[in-house]
Amino acid sequence: MDDTASAAGLRSRLVDVGVDLVTREGAQALTLREIARRAGVSHGAPRRHFPTHLELLSAIARRGFTALAARTTTATATDRDPRARLGRLALTYLEYARENPGMYELMFRHDLLESGHLRLRDTSLPLFGLLVELVGQVRPDADARTVAAALWAQLHGIAQLGSWGSLQLAAGTEDLTPLLRTALEAHLGPEGAP
Repeated sequence: MDDTASAAGLRSRLVDVGVDLVTREGAQALTLREIARRAGVSHGAPRRHFPTHLELLSAIARRGFTALAARTTTATATDRDPRARLGRLALTYLEYARENPGMYELMFRHDLLESGHLRLRDTSLPLFGLLVELVGQVRPDADARTVAAALWAQLHGIAQLGSWGSLQLAAGTEDLTPLLRTALEAHLGPEGAP
C-alpha cells in the first residue's frame, strides 16, 4: 500500500472512530486524544490529517449531514404531493435528531458551520434548499425561503427541546407527532385548504 492510500485509510478511520464515538457517547467525547486512542494511533497522528480539531469535527459532522440527506431523499422520493413530502422530510429530520442526538448536536455547532472547514455548508444547504422548494410549491403566495427558515427553526426547536425532555414534560406525552402537525399547519396552513 502506498503512502497516499495509507494516509487516506487513516484519515477515514479517524472519521469512522469519531462517528462511532459521537454516536455512543455524544459530541462532548470528541477529543483528538480519545479519537486517536480508539483508532490505535499516537495522539499526534490526527494532526497530520486534520491540522485543527475543527477540521476533524467537520469531517465527522459531514458524515451526519450525508446520512441525513440520504434519509430525507429516500423519505421524500415516494410521493409527488409537496405537502406530503414536506411532512415526510420534517418527520425524518425529527427522527434523525432523536436517534442520533450526539451527531445532531455536532452537526449544528455554529463554530463548525461558520469555520468553512470541508465546506460543511455545502453539505447542509441542499437539505434546506429542498425545504424551500417544497414550501414554495405548497405556499406559492409566500416568500418560500422565509417560511422554510421559520419552519426549520421550529423543527430544530422541537428536536432540541425533545432531546432535553422539555417538550415531553410540557406536552405530557412522548409522542411529538401532534407538535409536528401543528408546526406544519402553522407555516403551511391547514391541510386540504385551497
